[in-house]
Amino acid sequence: MSGTVTLIGIGCGAWDGVTLEGAEALRQADAVLGAARLLDALPDGCTAKRVAEVRPGELARILKENAWETPCVVYGGDTGFYSGARLLIPLLENYHVIPGISSVQILSARLGRPWQDWNLCSAHGSACDAVEAVSHGQAAFFLTGVQTPSALCGQLAAAGLDSLPVTIGENLGLSDEKITVTTAREAALTEFAPLSVVLAEAAPKAYPKRAPGFPDADFIRGGVPMTKQEVRAAILAKLAVRPGDTVWDVGAGTGSVSVELSRAAYRGRVCAVERSPDACDLIRRNREKFGAWNLTLTQGHAPEILQPLPAPDAVFIGGSGGALESVVETVFKKNASARLCVSAVTLETLCGAVSALTARGLSAEVCQIAVSRTRPAGDYRLFTAQNPVFLITAGGGQGENS
Repeated sequence: MSGTVTLIGIGCGAWDGVTLEGAEALRQADAVLGAARLLDALPDGCTAKRVAEVRPGELARILKENAWETPCVVYGGDTGFYSGARLLIPLLENYHVIPGISSVQILSARLGRPWQDWNLCSAHGSACDAVEAVSHGQAAFFLTGVQTPSALCGQLAAAGLDSLPVTIGENLGLSDEKITVTTAREAALTEFAPLSVVLAEAAPKAYPKRAPGFPDADFIRGGVPMTKQEVRAAILAKLAVRPGDTVWDVGAGTGSVSVELSRAAYRGRVCAVERSPDACDLIRRNREKFGAWNLTLTQGHAPEILQPLPAPDAVFIGGSGGALESVVETVFKKNASARLCVSAVTLETLCGAVSALTARGLSAEVCQIAVSRTRPAGDYRLFTAQNPVFLITAGGGQGENS
């Protein structure tokens, strides 16, 4: 290869979507390389040798072995938006990049909406988490491929966002272009064209991001015991929850700890496990109130119900129904490096937790939290003591915060 390679984004495949600079470069090219679908869309005026090849390594080899002066490589969409151009550029010595019009720009124009605030995601070459993507107060735009529009919308519907408005753009920029505005529930049941994009609106979120420890009064309580604010904040500190973690909350009660965990692991997943139907109803209601859409609920008895769950990075055990040792065993079978925190309000649970951990060669750290809150008494305020709570922690994250 003796000339400069020009990498061109040709938009969604229609010739009238190519920029003037890109069109002129293609007319002057002595070779055009790229995916067969894109080469077939070039007009007859581009008479250069055409090589249908899409793998960057092969492209670089072919370009090096031929003495072309003005070769071009074409890419769908824009060269700077989830494009294969980023893989070829490091393999080239001399190159020039001409951007194209991406599908996100076309959908934005069709809807008459600016796209600068959209959360831009790709499910084309790899899987992505649609629920996480819509949980940041922004509409989320998805290129599809590995995950189809129906699969992405199925994730949203399964998380409780079945009525979330979504827009699907099929074959944008082509003669059979189609735009559908519907809900996640309906889109999950519909088949769309392979060349499709999805715009999902932001998930409802009643509470902004903040430090752990929401006021107790913010939660829907019912008659189910709830872990108090100060203890919840300590649990998250002990577990050192990170944004991308998968976290279990076993014996989730009202879901107050689950909600706090979901806000800390906002790019991850929280699995709440609870056997009581009344408590499960409260968990669902609190999930919706707090917009904790990455929180999934499984009703049943531990440890059996834990088997299908994904391996956890961190686990909080607030209740085990008398099966604490078996639950701990299940946790460490799933992930030997899991970070674990057990809460206890009785000496029996405290001793059982320490025994279950030390029997596995772990160093159990015990922290007692004794909280007193003021209450009015005439012109004075007196302290009322809450039940002391023991937090027993162990595992790979003990003492870590990264």
